[in-house]
Amino acid sequence: MQPVPAITPDPLPARRPRRGLRWALALVLVGAGLGPASAAHAAASPYERGPAPTVASIEASRGAFAIAQSTVAASSVSGFRGGTIYYPTSTAEGTFGAVAISPGYTATQSSVAWLGPRLASQGFVVITIDTLSRYDQPASRGTQLLAALDYLTNTSSVRTRIDRNRLAVMGHSMGGGGSLSAANTRPQLQAAIPLTGWHTIKNWSGVRVPTLVVGAENDSVAPVSSHSEPFYTSLPSTLDKAYLELNNASHSAPTSTNVTVAKYSISWLKRFVDDDTRYDQFLCPAPQASTTIQEYRDTCPHS
Repeated sequence: MQPVPAITPDPLPARRPRRGLRWALALVLVGAGLGPASAAHAAASPYERGPAPTVASIEASRGAFAIAQSTVAASSVSGFRGGTIYYPTSTAEGTFGAVAISPGYTATQSSVAWLGPRLASQGFVVITIDTLSRYDQPASRGTQLLAALDYLTNTSSVRTRIDRNRLAVMGHSMGGGGSLSAANTRPQLQAAIPLTGWHTIKNWSGVRVPTLVVGAENDSVAPVSSHSEPFYTSLPSTLDKAYLELNNASHSAPTSTNVTVAKYSISWLKRFVDDDTRYDQFLCPAPQASTTIQEYRDTCPHS
């Protein structure tokens, strides 16, 4: 594999304010005599979508939103090779955050397709992409993820359903490495989730995007000792970040229905794309080792 060139961040608008502003508002309301209950209600994120979550709801195969999907022809876009959009059919609750997902080396979007309806039904617009070449390296896949997000927000048929300030990237293997590259390039993203990611670059200390790194204990393609763990430890200690290692799992674990991957991906996206603190309960305190989790590290508390 050839080394990946250094990445220069895009000069885009600043990220939206997060927790500090919300808690400041709560304190002001308490000081004004509105009381803790009123302050807590006012502190709720305006981007919350869907009912209050439970373990059952984030482990379910589908969320509360009815969804539809549409095909994006390769001939109709530039910067990536088309894909499939999954989206909630109702906009009664407002606009949604959007997520672009890349497959890994030699793979097509079919390898990550299960995540499309799973995430969309929880209240996101999702695009799973095909890459320009099945052999594209991680940096290229990162650029293509950003091109897919730009397409979603600027010219796609679902652009009016999307809040362009609430965007995220995911990917498997080299697509996971691509999600790190995309996060490094565009710090205005709200979340990144590399799934058993592969990348020649191990130091991601410049990333400013909340990142959930997912590794697999028995990964022989991107061993956690040389990929996911160095990725996680290199991310700034001040960053909202987490490391989830799937117990007794292989490199391909995220390419088919996986409740653990879905559960924590949904929680991460809800918490950081929707700024929805109702999902803190699934992330903090950090989940314990179990039959599905080999290890979990986190920079709790997030709120």
